[in-house]
Amino acid sequence: MNKPLRRIAVFCGLLVLALLIRDNWLQYVKADTLREDPENRRVLIARYSTPRGDIIVGGDPITGHKETTTGDFKYKRTYKDGAMWAPVTGFVSQAYGANQLESIEDGILSGTDDRLFFRNTLDMITGKEKVGGNVVTTLNAAAQKAAYNGLKRQGGKGAVAAIEPSTGKILALASFPSYDPSTIAGGGSADEEAWKKLDKKNNPDDPMLNRALREVYPPGSTFKVVTAAAALENGLYTEADQKTRTPLPWTMPGTTTVLKNEGNIPCKNATLRVALQWSCNTVFGKIGSDLGNDKMLEEAEKFGFGEEQFTPTRTSASVFSDDMNPSQTALSSIGQFNTAASPLQMAMVASAVANNGTLMKPYMVDERQTHNLDAIEKTDPEEMSKPLSPANAQILQSMMETVVEDGTGKRARIDGATVGGKTGTAQHGVDNSENPYAWFISYAKVDNSSPVAVAVVVEDENAVRDDISGGGLAAPIAKSVMEAVINSKK
Repeated sequence: MNKPLRRIAVFCGLLVLALLIRDNWLQYVKADTLREDPENRRVLIARYSTPRGDIIVGGDPITGHKETTTGDFKYKRTYKDGAMWAPVTGFVSQAYGANQLESIEDGILSGTDDRLFFRNTLDMITGKEKVGGNVVTTLNAAAQKAAYNGLKRQGGKGAVAAIEPSTGKILALASFPSYDPSTIAGGGSADEEAWKKLDKKNNPDDPMLNRALREVYPPGSTFKVVTAAAALENGLYTEADQKTRTPLPWTMPGTTTVLKNEGNIPCKNATLRVALQWSCNTVFGKIGSDLGNDKMLEEAEKFGFGEEQFTPTRTSASVFSDDMNPSQTALSSIGQFNTAASPLQMAMVASAVANNGTLMKPYMVDERQTHNLDAIEKTDPEEMSKPLSPANAQILQSMMETVVEDGTGKRARIDGATVGGKTGTAQHGVDNSENPYAWFISYAKVDNSSPVAVAVVVEDENAVRDDISGGGLAAPIAKSVMEAVINSKK
């Protein structure tokens, strides 16, 4: 071979080598990046070319699909009772992507998860259309309906979270106002208009905000359950009916400010039971101050404060600050100052008390399946922490049950069930200038079991200020959710 031909051969060989390297780089190194590139329309066309799997509640799908008549996407997502289930499902849209379960579980639902490879290959061989897998939730349809309808009747903003204490299964997750994900599932002009109306810039009610998981509020007096737990766990007090060392009036340490109680209630040296029954700020503020910031923070963290939860949808972390002085700790210990909690977090508090002091990790995906219902993965309940000893949890249960039987939570009573609860009316706005938040946390026990723990928060900007209370606005919603769970187990 002469020299020019040899050079051409070497050059061609280098070109082939470069082509092979480039091909392998694209197929094995850049494949995931290209597949997930939002500008790669071929991926989107493939995604919407087959039916999407379903999100399941109680054996029934709450999602679906239908064929489109325009564009190059064959299928689009549909939802049943979309507004009620939006805090659970999230949305998947041909134009705007996906969020919440629709995003987190996209591999299963779209059929692209590696665990579906065998099933997809078998379907291809047999000529069947590729179909996504299913995501089976822990949700209780009756409880979700009771939660959503209760918030809707109230008319303001708000949220509900309900948990099965023994397992951590999330039974209800409602947020109001809400939206129907079906209205933004496509890519046409109607979907674009619906998307604009949902944008927070155009809609101050922010219906796409998942208030049950992603909003944190001052928990008000519901946080006194955590403070009572800290008092018992640290041995400051050892019995529900032991008198506390609480003068009236009580001036917060390092200040000239007297911590006030609401109304003329029996708070001077009140027992823990009476203090929780009538929600004495002085008793629980002084407990927080006496224990100090470190011990209060330690107990709050045992209940889950300070960390995000993954249900698998991510929650906002609830807040109990460190480095507070005694008066700030006092205010934080009655659920004010800088303390903030999501509804799910406060449901976790009630759940741990109901479960004899053991907090189970909250979750809402029970199982992942192929489209023909073969199980791929099952979620096992997992212990998260032990905020209370069993003995102290039972003391706190008796105190919370007094709140419902003969205190501020009477509207949560349920015939045939033992109900424990705690009301809360949390200050809102600069110098408490805006309508407060109404809270209620509770659990129900039937035959010594605790089938459900609930947290409800209501923001009602149009209510008469003096009419706003956790017992008045939030407790009836919690009652309806607890009744729905109890009745569904009969």
